[in-house]
Amino acid sequence: MTAQASEARELAAVIGLEVHVQLETETKIFCGCSTDVADSEPNTHTCPVCLGLPGALPVVNEGAVEAAVKVGKAIDADIPEETTFHRKNYYYPDLPKNFQITQYDSPICQDGELEFSVESERRSVDIRRAHLEEDPGSIKHVREGSGPLESRTCSIERADYTLIDYNRAGTPLMEIVTEPDFRAPGEVRSFLEKLEEVLEYLGVFDATRDGSLRIDANLSMVDASEVGEDGDIDKSVLEDANRTEVKNISSHKGAEQALSFEASRQRKLIQSGRAVEQETRHFNETHGNTVSMRSKEEEKDYRYFREADLPPLRVSHWKDEVPIPELPDARRERFVAEYGLSEEAASKLTSTKQVADFFEDVAERFDADLAATWVADNLLGELNYRDMAITDIDDRFDEVTRLVELVAEDDITAKNAHETVLREMLDTGDGPDAVVDREGLGKTSGDEVQQAVVDAIDENPDAVEDYHSGEDGAINFLVGQVMQKTGGSADPGDVNGLLREELES
Repeated sequence: MTAQASEARELAAVIGLEVHVQLETETKIFCGCSTDVADSEPNTHTCPVCLGLPGALPVVNEGAVEAAVKVGKAIDADIPEETTFHRKNYYYPDLPKNFQITQYDSPICQDGELEFSVESERRSVDIRRAHLEEDPGSIKHVREGSGPLESRTCSIERADYTLIDYNRAGTPLMEIVTEPDFRAPGEVRSFLEKLEEVLEYLGVFDATRDGSLRIDANLSMVDASEVGEDGDIDKSVLEDANRTEVKNISSHKGAEQALSFEASRQRKLIQSGRAVEQETRHFNETHGNTVSMRSKEEEKDYRYFREADLPPLRVSHWKDEVPIPELPDARRERFVAEYGLSEEAASKLTSTKQVADFFEDVAERFDADLAATWVADNLLGELNYRDMAITDIDDRFDEVTRLVELVAEDDITAKNAHETVLREMLDTGDGPDAVVDREGLGKTSGDEVQQAVVDAIDENPDAVEDYHSGEDGAINFLVGQVMQKTGGSADPGDVNGLLREELES
C-alpha cells in the first residue's frame, strides 16, 4: 500500500485491558507471610515458599479465594465448579522460582461484564476472565552516589546496579482480562475508575497500597469501516492487525495518556505506509510516551503446565454463601429514591464507600438535604482542595456533625460555618466550638442586626435611591454593608428581608 493510499484510510483504535489488582488479605496467597509490608525493611516478609526455595510447598489462602468469588459475583461472571492452578514459566530476577503460579485455561471467574458511564452514556464491557495468581517481587534500579536510596532510583538505562525486594512476592493478585471492547483512551479511564470503585466497595482492594493496581493495555489500529455503529468488530480483523502491549501502567490517568500516545504513534506509522511492529512497550510517565521493550511474547513462550503441588480448587459448595455488599450503582439509586437526592449529588456521595457511609451517618442525625450539602459540596470540596480523603477525618466525625448541628440550630450562618469554621478545622485541627469562640462567629442578636440595617440605609443614600428607582441589585450592596457591620455573623437571607421591610416602610 502506498503512503498516499494509507493517508486516505480512516483508522479506529481497538483496545483490550489486563488489569492486575492486589487483593486485600492479611497474608500472601500461598504462605503465611504478612502482606503489610509498607515501611518495612526489604526482604523481611519472606519465607521458603515465597522465596521459591527447593521443597517448599504452597497452600492456597482461603481469604484470597473468597475475595475472587466476591469479584466474580460483582461482575456477574460464571464461577465454575472446579478451577486449577498452572505454572507460567519465564525468567526475571523478581520471580525467584523462575515461574509464576497462576491460572491458565480454567480461571475462577469467566464471562463477566461491567457497566460504566462515559460522558453520561452507559457502556458495558465484557470481561473474558479474572484469575488468581501471585505477585512477583519489586525491582529498583539505582545510580551510584550519596543520599537516600529513593532519590537515586532511575530507569534501567541509567542504573549502576539493581536491587530486588521480595516482600511483595506472593501477594495475591487478581488479573482481570477484558475483551477488546474499548474504542478510545477516555473509555479506558472511565472503566478503570468504575472498576476501582467496585473493588473498594467489595472490601477486597486498597488503592493507597503502593502498586495495588497495574494495567497492561493492548492496542491495535484497524480500518474504521470494519467497526460497526455499536463498536462491534469481527475477530478476524483483529487477528490480521498487529497490536502492541503497553506494560505496567500504574494509574487511570496514565492509562489514558499511554493509549493516547500509542494510538497517535500507530496512526502516523500506518498513514506513512510503514508497518506497526507487534511488540511490548513501556510507558514513560515523565515524558508521556511509550518506548519499545521487547518483541511481544506469545502464549507458547510461557510453557504453561499444571501446578502439581496444588490440587484443583473447588468452591461450588460455599460460593453462594459468600456475601457481597451493596454496590455503587445500587447505592446510588437508593440514595435518589430514599433521600430524594439529585443524580449528581448521589453520584458524588457514592464515589467511594467511605464517603457514602459518612453521608448516611450524618443523614441519620439531620435533614438529608442538609447532610448532602455538607458532605457532597462543602466537606468533599475542602478535602479535595487539600488533597485529602474522607478517610483522613474518620476520627473527627463527631466534630463535623457538631458543625452541622450549629448550622441546623441557627447558631452560626452557613456561610461562616463553611468558609471559616470548616476551613480552620481542617487547617488547624481545632474543633468547631473553639473556632466559633475564637473568631466571634456566634449569630448577632436581632436588635444588633436591626440597628446595622438602619445604619446601612442611613449611610448609603445613593444605594437607597437606586433601589427605589427599580435597581433591585442595589439591595445586594446594602446586604454586604450589614454583613460587614455584623462581622458576617448575621444571616444574609434575614438581612435581605429586614432591609426590604425598612426600605418599604
